[in-house]
Amino acid sequence: MTLKATPATAAQPRNVAIVHDWLVTWAGAEKVLEVLLDKYPQAELFTTVNFLGEDQAPALRGRTVHTSFIQKLPAARRHYRRYLPLMPLAVEQFDLKGFDLILSSSHAVAKGIIPDPGALHVCYCYSPMRYAWDMQHQYLRQTGNAKGIKSVLMRWQLHRLRLWDFVSAQRVDHFIAISHYIQRRIAAFYRRDAEVVYPPVDTGRYRHDRPRDGFYLAASRLVPYKRMDLVLDAFARMPDKRLIVIGDGPERARLQAVASDNVILLGYQEDAVLIHHLERARGFVFMAEEDFGILPVEAQAAGAPVIGYGVGGVAETVIDRGTGLHVASQTAASLCQAIKEFEALQATDPDAFSPAACHANALRFDRKVFERELAKRIDAWLDHALIDSPRSASSSATVDTSQL
Repeated sequence: MTLKATPATAAQPRNVAIVHDWLVTWAGAEKVLEVLLDKYPQAELFTTVNFLGEDQAPALRGRTVHTSFIQKLPAARRHYRRYLPLMPLAVEQFDLKGFDLILSSSHAVAKGIIPDPGALHVCYCYSPMRYAWDMQHQYLRQTGNAKGIKSVLMRWQLHRLRLWDFVSAQRVDHFIAISHYIQRRIAAFYRRDAEVVYPPVDTGRYRHDRPRDGFYLAASRLVPYKRMDLVLDAFARMPDKRLIVIGDGPERARLQAVASDNVILLGYQEDAVLIHHLERARGFVFMAEEDFGILPVEAQAAGAPVIGYGVGGVAETVIDRGTGLHVASQTAASLCQAIKEFEALQATDPDAFSPAACHANALRFDRKVFERELAKRIDAWLDHALIDSPRSASSSATVDTSQL
C-alpha cells in the first residue's frame, strides 16, 4: 500500500510506518511495539509474517498488518525461521514511498527496509543479529550443524547475511539501543553511533510491600542460553534453600529430570501467578546474559532483589549490593557463592536490599520514562530533518564490505 505524502510537523508526522521483524509471540519486543502503536495510532504496520490472532495481541485489533511473501510460503507458521535467508529480500519489498517517519523495531531484519529518501528512519535496535555475528558458532552447535557439508552451506549463508546486515544498517538515520551493552555491539558491528533508551516496563502492576516468603524464584523461557541448567545445579548443591521456576520451553523435560527435591518447576503460568511469586520471593535468580532483560526489572518493581549474572543488561539494571548482587561468572559455583553472600548481608543488615529500594530503582525503566525519552529524540530528529537531510547529517559510516 502506497500513501501520498502530506505536510508534516516534527511533533506530528502525518504518515508513519512501523516495521517489526515478525509477529509470532507477544513478548518483550512486542511490548515495545505496543507502545509505538499507541504513540502513533495512524501508523501502518509492516512485518515479515503475522500469525497472531487479536485475542493474543489486542494491540493489533482493528489494525491492518502488511506482511511479506513469506507469510504464504509452505509451513511458514511453524518454521518461519527456516526462511531467514529470504527475509532480507522480503523486507526490501515493502513499499514505503510517501512515509514521513519510519520506525523499525529490529533484532533481525526489520531495519533493512528501503526507506523513502525523504523519510526519517529511526531503528529501535534490540541487538544486531546475534546468530549472524558473535553467536554464530553457538548457533551452529545448538542446531547440530557445526560440522559437515550442511555446516559449510550455513556458514556461507550467515556470511552473506552479515554482509547484508552491515550494508542495510547504513540505511538507518538514527539508531536507538535498548542498553549500553547493545550500544557497544552496534558500534562494533555496524560502525554506527546509537543513543540509549531502555525498554518500557509496566512497573505499576507490582506491589513491593507484600510479606516475603523464604523461596527464591527463577522465571524465563526454558531455552539453553537462559542457563536454567546451572541455576538448578546450584540449588542442588544448596538443599536447604528452595527454588521455584516459572516458564516453559524445549528444555523443560530435561530440567525436570535433573531437578533436585528442593526445586519446583511450575511450567507456564499466567501473569497473575508470576506477579504473586515475584511479590513474595526472597530473591530473583537470573543467570542469562541478556541484552536488557525485562524480568529482573519486573522483579525489582515487585520488591525482589536480583541475584544475577553481572554481564549485559543485569549490569545496568541491578545495583550491585543495593538492589541485588552481580554474580561474577556464569557458573553454578559462582551462583552458590553469591546467594551465600546475599544471605550473609541480609543477616548483618535487615534493611539490605530493601523492597522499597528495589522498587525505586525499577522506576527508572517505567513506560512513561520510555515514552518521554523516545519522543524527545524523535521530535528533535524530525526538527532537524526539516532543516537538512538527516541521512547526510547523521550517517558517518563508510561502507567497505572488504573489512567484514
